[in-house]
Amino acid sequence: MSSLEQQLHDDLTDSIRSRDEVRSSTLRMALTAIKNEAVSGDEARELSDADVITVLGREAKKRREAATAYDDAARPELAARERAELDVLATYLPAQLTDDELAALVAQAIAETGADSPKQMGAVMKVLTARIAGRADGGRVSSAVKAALSD
Repeated sequence: MSSLEQQLHDDLTDSIRSRDEVRSSTLRMALTAIKNEAVSGDEARELSDADVITVLGREAKKRREAATAYDDAARPELAARERAELDVLATYLPAQLTDDELAALVAQAIAETGADSPKQMGAVMKVLTARIAGRADGGRVSSAVKAALSD
C-alpha cells in the first residue's frame, strides 16, 4: 500500500470518529476508486503514490464537472456538495500550477522538442505530461500549448 493510500485510510478513520460526513463519504469514494484501479486489467497490482494521485485527479475532475452541471441545472445544493468533495480531494493533490508556471513549462517543452507548429503539439504534450503530473488539468495544458504554438 502506498504511503498516500495509507494516509487516506488513516484520515478516513479520523473523519469517521469525528463524524465528518462529507469527508468520510469522499474518502470512501476515493479509496473505492483506488481499489478499482488496482484490480483493473489482467491482474491486481500495487499502486504507487503517483498512480494514487492520478486516480484522485480523475475523481477531482469528475467533481468539478458535476458541480458545473448542477450549477447549469439550477441545483446549487448539489453543486455545493460536489465542491465540498472537491475541497477534500484537493488536500491530497499536488498544488496546481499558476498560469506563469504553466507558461514557463510549455515554453521549455517547446524549446526541447523544437516544435514550431500546432501539428507538433503531440510531441510537446508528451514531454509536458510527465512534468506536470496532476498539477494542471489536461485541457488547460492543451490550451496553453495550442496558444504557444499558434503564436
